[in-house]
Amino acid sequence: MSQQYEMIFILRPDFSEEQVNQAVTTYKEFLTENNATNLEVKIWGKRRLAYPIQKKVDGIYVQFNYQADGTQIAPLERMMRLGEEVMRYLTIRLDTVSSETAEEEPEVAEPEAVASEA
Repeated sequence: MSQQYEMIFILRPDFSEEQVNQAVTTYKEFLTENNATNLEVKIWGKRRLAYPIQKKVDGIYVQFNYQADGTQIAPLERMMRLGEEVMRYLTIRLDTVSSETAEEEPEVAEPEAVASEA
């Protein structure tokens, strides 16, 4: 069964644009070879980190959105962990919203009329 996943990883800030594109292409090709579909890549660029990682205060953020069966995640994260270009990574599974639940509006309780005693 195919699920929707989102992966964000942070590359070292001293990478050139060519090195960033090469790293992104490597991970993108790995996902496509392992049956990931609807792959979207967003390169956010260099951003300030919330806290220093490996004595670096900036990083190049990249986001992947894709559909897959989940068997690609562990090998991809292992590639990132063993490589020197990725400082941090995180993969999450997104909730799928069916068309039925998206159309339903949440029920709102109507205020009850209060009978006053005179």
